[in-house]
Amino acid sequence: MTQTVPAQARRVPRIRLGMVGGGQGAFIGAVHRIAARIDDQYELVAGCFSSTPEKSAASAAELGVGRAYGDFAQMAMREARRKDGIEAVAIVTPNHLHAPVARAFLKRGIHVICDKPLTATLPEARKLAGAAADSDALFVLTHNYTGYPMVRQARAMTLAGELGEIRLVQVEYAQDWLAEPIEQAGNKQAGWRTDPAQSGAGGAIGDIGTHAFNLAGFVTGLELEALAADLQSFVPGRAVDDNGHVLLRYRGGARGMLWCSQVASGCENALRLRVYGSRAGIEWAQEEPNALWVTPLGRPRYRLSRGGAGTGLEAARLTRIPAGHPEGYLEGFANIYAEAARAILARRDGAVPDPAATFPGIREGLEGVAFVDACLRSSKRNGAWVALAL
Repeated sequence: MTQTVPAQARRVPRIRLGMVGGGQGAFIGAVHRIAARIDDQYELVAGCFSSTPEKSAASAAELGVGRAYGDFAQMAMREARRKDGIEAVAIVTPNHLHAPVARAFLKRGIHVICDKPLTATLPEARKLAGAAADSDALFVLTHNYTGYPMVRQARAMTLAGELGEIRLVQVEYAQDWLAEPIEQAGNKQAGWRTDPAQSGAGGAIGDIGTHAFNLAGFVTGLELEALAADLQSFVPGRAVDDNGHVLLRYRGGARGMLWCSQVASGCENALRLRVYGSRAGIEWAQEEPNALWVTPLGRPRYRLSRGGAGTGLEAARLTRIPAGHPEGYLEGFANIYAEAARAILARRDGAVPDPAATFPGIREGLEGVAFVDACLRSSKRNGAWVALAL
């Protein structure tokens, strides 16, 4: 027997998604596609996946995408004219293309979901921020670590005052995948990340230092006042930094240290945050993402687990499976897409977005590029204290 599903019970149509970049051989494009699929709220229908029409078409065929473009400007124009055109676009290109691609879609009212950093240079970031302000479209920046449930738990506890007055912030992001000059051997990912023309002048500081900076600010809510940076290029012949140490002065008196490195032998993806207040401290590590350690002053250290006892609504709303079943990188990335979907669907319906939906946007992107710019200026002046030029 066949039954008809009532119209009010049918699912909301998926968000029609496009993608620029992320073709054959790309890493982050595949991550974005998986993240968009996990909660089944997007459908990838169009893309300009590579810099040539032939490569773009080949990638589209592999992915089962019906509309392939060889030029992002053409894609933005044509999709905006279609009744079934894309509602949002994911930008997963090298950094130097983020700004022109985003502007092309924002101009036509298409929501933008952009990989970090926002742009390759600070002037580009300011210009893009202006374009986003002039557009009715949403701008989402995929600082994916802000989507982890226990990062949301840490933020909730910190902003609720459970740690007391914040005094110290320690954040580090260490990898070893660039410990050797693999860009000289043709490694595609290393090639563009170590090319200032594509990545921007910042190397590790732009690629992973921005993640560390954003994570610290997201959890603590602190605003950076000034920094002093010492950047290095340890691998001979490398044109950008591959290691950096940064002292941080926050408004209100808190102090911090940030270390990022892509030449730390033995480190895989060691992003770690520690925050200490007048009453307690917290510690979170990306390689053990389902745990948050709490260190109350004068009492034993204890562990909160994702989905476990003692966690709040902020973490629970981004948790998919019961405690003890690990969630990590892809689920955290998917949470950013899910939060963006809630805002996009509200816009589609002319409704007010859920205030609980939280994702990084143009402001966080501008701050990240300003952070890289300040680190470069400071390091060139032998570690002088400088302010962010927002």
